[in-house]
Amino acid sequence: MARKNLLKGLMEAAENPVPSPAPAERPKPATPRYKKGAIGAVSQSLADLKSRSVSEIDVSLIDMAGNVDRLEHNDADHEALMRSISEYGQQVPVLLRHHPENPDRFQVVYGRRRLRALKDLGLAAKALIRDLDDRELIIAQGQENTARKDLTFIERANFARQMLDAGYDRKVIGDALHVDKTVISRMLTVADLIPVELIEAIGPAPSVGRDRWLALSNLLKTSQTSPEDAVAMVRPGEGSDQRFKSLLEQIEAKAHAKAPKKKKTPTAHPLKAANGDEFGRVTWSGGKMVVTIAEDADGFDEWLLQHLTEIHRDWKSETGE
Repeated sequence: MARKNLLKGLMEAAENPVPSPAPAERPKPATPRYKKGAIGAVSQSLADLKSRSVSEIDVSLIDMAGNVDRLEHNDADHEALMRSISEYGQQVPVLLRHHPENPDRFQVVYGRRRLRALKDLGLAAKALIRDLDDRELIIAQGQENTARKDLTFIERANFARQMLDAGYDRKVIGDALHVDKTVISRMLTVADLIPVELIEAIGPAPSVGRDRWLALSNLLKTSQTSPEDAVAMVRPGEGSDQRFKSLLEQIEAKAHAKAPKKKKTPTAHPLKAANGDEFGRVTWSGGKMVVTIAEDADGFDEWLLQHLTEIHRDWKSETGE
């Protein structure tokens, strides 16, 4: 009978969230005293039931954790979310874990946008609380991101890069984002080639896929544009897609100016007398014109040399100079 009453009380607690106690009063997360036998099984069942219960947590007690998924905040979306929560309440709980260094605080696993809206509304957060280590936190956050279709390619690539920088292998990254190793490699290729500060300056760029990001990275290399110069070229007043487009156009122009000019193929033009006899040739090569007079030109070479100054003066006069 006692066990039935205990389970009944727990079920009622799961269905009716209760406000969290003040920080000083919150007990540290308890670990089951018994892990084996019938008592251990009951203790584990109670722990699992507790992990599925919803609590109300003061948002001031919640800290950030894990990786940054979104590259920028959309004020219009934020205001729309605030209106929805204000009218209908928080429909989906956020996921938290106990802070590993402060038992009186929590860290968010996912639900940052909801927490931001709740904080601005002055409301407590409905939350599920799980005991997760850092690896479990990253995987849970990544899988929740994968379920959201609005994350762009570069946001997913940036998330994968953060996981790699944190020391996670590609299998864990693939498990977190629910993609295979080939896709992970493609994401990391872009994240490695595009500087982080430039990704953050451009933003999520919803309409820009992997190929265009790779094109930008190639142009940065061709034009010898440093990350600092590229960031300075981003126009902050524009939308993210337009920021990418205008930067790409600027880098393309710079790369074209940097490209070595093709040398003209040497060409030759014969010099002929009135009777059609050839007495020399004119050759253009390397931006220069070379006049060659034949040895049997009956002294025309000497005459031309003596009259070059006069010929040049007449040309200047005809051109109005």
